[in-house]
Amino acid sequence: MSQVDRKRLEQDIRELTRTPRPAGSSELEKARHYVIREMERAGWQVTADPFESTDAYGHTLRGVNLIFHADGNPNGGRPWFCLGAHLDSLPHSPGADDNASAVATVLELARCLPREELRKARLALELVIFDLEENGMLGGEEHVRYVRRRGQELAGMASLEMVGYCDHRPNSQSLPRSLVGQYPDTGNFIAIIGNQNSGRLIEAFRQGMQRVDGLPVETLAVPENGMFLQATRLSDHSPFWDAGYPALMITDTSFLRNPHYHLPTDTIETLDFAFLHRVAQGCLEATRRILQDGF
Repeated sequence: MSQVDRKRLEQDIRELTRTPRPAGSSELEKARHYVIREMERAGWQVTADPFESTDAYGHTLRGVNLIFHADGNPNGGRPWFCLGAHLDSLPHSPGADDNASAVATVLELARCLPREELRKARLALELVIFDLEENGMLGGEEHVRYVRRRGQELAGMASLEMVGYCDHRPNSQSLPRSLVGQYPDTGNFIAIIGNQNSGRLIEAFRQGMQRVDGLPVETLAVPENGMFLQATRLSDHSPFWDAGYPALMITDTSFLRNPHYHLPTDTIETLDFAFLHRVAQGCLEATRRILQDGF
């Protein structure tokens, strides 16, 4: 069984969090080049998808999604599974948990997945590094358009969104009022969140992640694409929900647990690397299960 390397996770996050990575900045471009270099070293081929989009304030923004495949043929005629994370941060935050922790996890998955296994799997795999998430999930919206332009079958997707913060103290986990009493009040679990179309994908990902000892896993399926629980929409999976695809957010629950959310204090020193290592290994096991068996 391939094993995630904790030291590589730390190295990637340290490199990505040297400075904030806001939209359109040279710092974001440097981070993008780092991701491309590491993915190409792992044998993956990149397609850059530059795009323009309009945010909620009417501003036109330019971004670049990075799309990675293990060989030149994106899926060989098979349906495919998309897994990704956003690279951008807010201008005043180095974004260690949000979202370098998730980008580092994607990089580790790329390094650990055997090429022969990918070729023989029931589903093809596409890894995506999204842009402009902090501006309203614009990178996710663009990738939905990209998928539709390509005209091939997307079985489902998962967005990794803040996966490295853990707090083992009682009452460290906040919850929306409607969920109080249904989930633990200790912030040491990873959450798998899907919508009304994602039940089988939730279960497949849960079974994979639970193969990792010492990793508490909680799941949530929200109705109506999460419209009545807006916190569940805050990543690049939500445009896929709106477009009718099964999709997940894999998260440490963000601001419901992490007091450094969107602050200058979201630094590498605040992360729990034992927890992140288990989460990354869980994502690897879940992805392998989904590719091999479908859902």
